[in-house]
Amino acid sequence: MSEMGDDRSGRTRRVVGIVLAMVSIAAGSVLILAHLALPEIVRLAGAGLVVVGLATVLGVDGAGHSRWWARILTGVATVAAGIVVLVWQSASIRSLLWVMVTALIVHGVHTIVAAIRSETDRRVAGVFSGAAAVLLGLLCLVWPVVAIELITFGVGAWLVFVGLRGLLDPVLHRRRERAAARAGSGRLRSWGRTVLAVTVFLLVAALAVGSALLLRGDDRPAPDDFYTSTEPLPAEPGVLLRAETLGVGVPAGADAWRILYTSTAPDDTVVAVSGTVIAPADRGTDALPLLSVAHGTTGIVPRCAPSLSPTPFCDGAGAALTEMVTEHGWAGVISDYVGLGTPGMHPYLVGQVEARNVLDASRAAQQLDGVTLSSDTVVWGHSQGGHGALWTGQIAQDYAPELTLLGIAGMAPATDLYTLAELSKNEVGGKTVSAYIAQSWNEVYPELDLAGHLNPGTAHGVERIGDLCFNEKDAIAALVRGTQIPEQVFPDAVLDGDLGATLKDSPTGPWPAPVLIAQGLADPLVKPAMQQDWVDARCADGEPLDYRTYPGRDHNGLVAADSPLTPQLVSWTLDRRNRAAPTPTC
Repeated sequence: MSEMGDDRSGRTRRVVGIVLAMVSIAAGSVLILAHLALPEIVRLAGAGLVVVGLATVLGVDGAGHSRWWARILTGVATVAAGIVVLVWQSASIRSLLWVMVTALIVHGVHTIVAAIRSETDRRVAGVFSGAAAVLLGLLCLVWPVVAIELITFGVGAWLVFVGLRGLLDPVLHRRRERAAARAGSGRLRSWGRTVLAVTVFLLVAALAVGSALLLRGDDRPAPDDFYTSTEPLPAEPGVLLRAETLGVGVPAGADAWRILYTSTAPDDTVVAVSGTVIAPADRGTDALPLLSVAHGTTGIVPRCAPSLSPTPFCDGAGAALTEMVTEHGWAGVISDYVGLGTPGMHPYLVGQVEARNVLDASRAAQQLDGVTLSSDTVVWGHSQGGHGALWTGQIAQDYAPELTLLGIAGMAPATDLYTLAELSKNEVGGKTVSAYIAQSWNEVYPELDLAGHLNPGTAHGVERIGDLCFNEKDAIAALVRGTQIPEQVFPDAVLDGDLGATLKDSPTGPWPAPVLIAQGLADPLVKPAMQQDWVDARCADGEPLDYRTYPGRDHNGLVAADSPLTPQLVSWTLDRRNRAAPTPTC
């Protein structure tokens, strides 16, 4: 009777094993072959974990023999992880990844422990394959969106493999017993398994090292004592506080200075702001016309100031700026903006603050010893700087009437922030910019409570991006971090609410001087369609814009040295100085 019971139990166990194996194969095949939405991918992966965990508990997963308690604990942990993934529907993708990665790490640790008392070849193979599983789990947390692809293909392939192993293990077991008699052949196969395990570990380790190098960004210096103002500050904005000669990244034939001056913060208080001034080395005694350059996105924390960069004059149309200074005798001033260089959070894409900082930098440059400047001013700006340049022109007559504004040039300007946010909310560039807005505006507009209204699972990525600058190596790190935010940063309800209303505060004119808008038609960040709609609306309002488009030019290619815009921008600016008639296209 006992033998019959054992036989019946064994048959039941084999039938259950076959069923679980077939379910595992089916789940894995669907993951690999079907085009599923993200929630379905995660739920199917969770179901697969439950199946594999049950097979491990019953010892029908084909993984070989291990201590019963270790097998049961590992199987129960895998089942529990799968159930959590299935049940916890409100969790973010990142939270569910934590659960699945935990199961992967537990499995890896179990493999390492089980290998320690095995024969030499199994010990080496087990240690390396277990270590690879643990390291792969950690990489999934660093690269959550890549981990989603891993779930789709890697976990799918793993489920198919485990299922096939469960189906074929009884047959393979008999073959292994026969092969054991041929010691040399068996030994060769065993060490082949070890070589494979070591190879997999080395590949995963290479991924880890590459990830560390890619994500570390620049070792950018923190602002030094020059950027710390002495209290009390003068009560009025536009006062030069100090200046020092700048020797790094200055074009041949030019002199440059780093400056600290007063300007206006979002709450209308007077604060210290830093910037740079550049002028021809051979400048004589005549007053020089002034280019006031609003720089593009560099980040939102103090160390991201352009004046701290080794290339402080390369932002935006850097080649055109160098030509204007060294060949045409103009001076240039670039505000870092408040919160870049000086302490505090930079109010990113807050137009009136950018404009005040630009105008106050132009006022402060007038007070610099050794340079005589005219009140004639042309404002340039690229990207964020284009947004700032348009706002500068819009408020210049009221805020700084002593300056004679001759022209405003916006290159790929961020004119309609709401539409930009809506169009690019699921793209890498859009997520990176949204992360800067989320961090910055949470302090500038505390009533919006943006930190409390981010999409679940995005807060970690937002925080990491916020500490990275957006130029040089840091820009790569920031964009890579943007790829690993699995969902749009702001829910649609937030974009349609108070945040959206604030984003809709766009520059619309009127402007007291000719306006040039330049747009690359291959720009993936500032969308050409958005720019065209904004231009059409301004033309309908009677604003005489000069709108120029450049086929094949992307966001940075528009202002590159070889761009057709570069000589046109120089010529257009010289025409403004000569009071030539503007050439509006509407």
